[in-house]
Amino acid sequence: MVKNMTTPEEKTVSEFPGFWKDGWRRLISNRPALFALCTLGFIFLMAFIGPFLSSYSYYEIHLEAHDTPPNSEFWFGTDELGRDLFARTWWGARISLFIGIAATIIDLFIGVMWGGVAAYFGGKLEEAMMRVADILYAIPYLLVVILLTVIRGSGIGTILIAMSCTGWINMARIVRSQTLQIKQLDYIAAARLIGAPHGRILLRHLIPNAMGPIVAAMTLTIPTAIFTEAFLSFLGLGVQAPAASWGVMINDGLSAMRYYPWRFFCPAIMLTLTILSFNVLGNALRDALDPRLRR
Repeated sequence: MVKNMTTPEEKTVSEFPGFWKDGWRRLISNRPALFALCTLGFIFLMAFIGPFLSSYSYYEIHLEAHDTPPNSEFWFGTDELGRDLFARTWWGARISLFIGIAATIIDLFIGVMWGGVAAYFGGKLEEAMMRVADILYAIPYLLVVILLTVIRGSGIGTILIAMSCTGWINMARIVRSQTLQIKQLDYIAAARLIGAPHGRILLRHLIPNAMGPIVAAMTLTIPTAIFTEAFLSFLGLGVQAPAASWGVMINDGLSAMRYYPWRFFCPAIMLTLTILSFNVLGNALRDALDPRLRR
């Protein structure tokens, strides 16, 4: 009977974790990133169940309880119309997170296709596509928002369209840079030699092998989109009453911050925690998925 002998080299190779497994191991070993992940998990959970934990809806008005400080009945207090800030804060989390994630998905789809096609085919097509991206990037963002607001009116749809006009450009540049490196590898040349279609090479070989930087860029795009929505709503160009978003609530609470500080600090703290957590997680993901840092 012949025993199956494994050389030390083969054993070492077989025990070395894969790319995603090694990235996850390094991510959870990063304490700030783990704390940020837990914080985001809590915020997402409360955005889902938070409004149901309150006895009042986010739009329900109780004038007799206006500007009530936090207590056992109103956990985050009330605003000038007596609306429960606990329900409004977590309803605002739904809107802010939805806009952030939806805008990121749109940017991902457009940016990956644009950058991947430009880098793969190269030449004059790449030059033309990237110059179009540069021109769009040069258009003032607020000008686009104001024009869309005049044409379509304020709302979530207008915000998403405005973000999608130029938000995909950074993603396209990242994908283009990664694709330019990967398409020089031998297995891409072999795929071309055996007659693999361009679409298959792009979708099955190039883009999947660039997913590390893409995932890290996505995580950093979400807080940018959330902050942009809050900024536009703060200026009155975003979500309109009676809907609640963190930007709207911060705008409403700013004028009363001196006498009723809870109206400002409750949404502001949640917005700050969310953006900070996404940024910490995005930076940690970028390091964890960087092949040059693998040990």
